[in-house]
Amino acid sequence: MRLRQRPVKKARIEIIPMIDTIFFLLVFFMISTLSMAQYGGLPVNLPKAASGNQAPAESAAVTIQPDGTVAIDKQPVARGQVGAVLQERLTKNPALLVLINADEKVEHGVVVEIMDAARQAGVAKMAIAVKPKDTRQ
Repeated sequence: MRLRQRPVKKARIEIIPMIDTIFFLLVFFMISTLSMAQYGGLPVNLPKAASGNQAPAESAAVTIQPDGTVAIDKQPVARGQVGAVLQERLTKNPALLVLINADEKVEHGVVVEIMDAARQAGVAKMAIAVKPKDTRQ
């Protein structure tokens, strides 16, 4: 009895599973980098607004806590020293944007005081941070 010899099959590299794996890794790294976004301020409850833009990379985050304490880029600063600190930062970057992160419970007068100190320090660009307003109804 004679056995038939099967034809020898060439070894192949299956590319479809490799593409799936690479796509999965791409999505994983894209999502993981979203959590690495830098935020220069302390956590506060921001007021909501219907319009707003992203802050540029060269900005100083001035955070005002509900109790009135102030921090610039997470470093606590006395209210009377805000102007001096911002003036020092302006010497390094004249186009500095000051982003005010005031908790929604902070008194209006405190925010105006900080804005006035920034203006006296020579700050030309200032913005107030807000949360996007939920427009769904």
